Amino acid sequence: MNSRIVVVRKWQLLALAVGIGLVTATTVLWERGEPVAADAMPVGERVIHMVTGEYKTTTKDGKEIEAYRWDPGTVFVNKGENVKLKILGVNGEHHPFVIEGMNIQGVVKKGEETTVSFHASKEGIYRIICFTHPDSVNNGPMIGYIVVD
Repeated sequence: MNSRIVVVRKWQLLALAVGIGLVTATTVLWERGEPVAADAMPVGERVIHMVTGEYKTTTKDGKEIEAYRWDPGTVFVNKGENVKLKILGVNGEHHPFVIEGMNIQGVVKKGEETTVSFHASKEGIYRIICFTHPDSVNNGPMIGYIVVD
């Protein structure tokens, strides 16, 4: 058999194998069902991941400035949900915080994950505020928002 025919046949077999793999994967994913709207989700515990972040730059006159943030900065949850916030400390040594109106406080440390849980029983906007970075004088404000709808 011509070596060129052998190469073509190998490519055809490879393409067939990839095609079968894609069809199989698509079928498995399709059989899992349609996506469910957030308001139709069963009541359980929803896990939301956050991180501590830092923006840093140098001005034209050589002054270094930085600002710390929660990321994501705004989290939306449904009224009635049980929520677990898992906050990973990436930037900054420590961030003692409070979630206003929820009687929740804690500390996020660099390289560690802090977990707090709450039941979103009342609609509103709740601020998560870092005491280390409350304003621009202290490289903030490091304030995030939990919106309960």
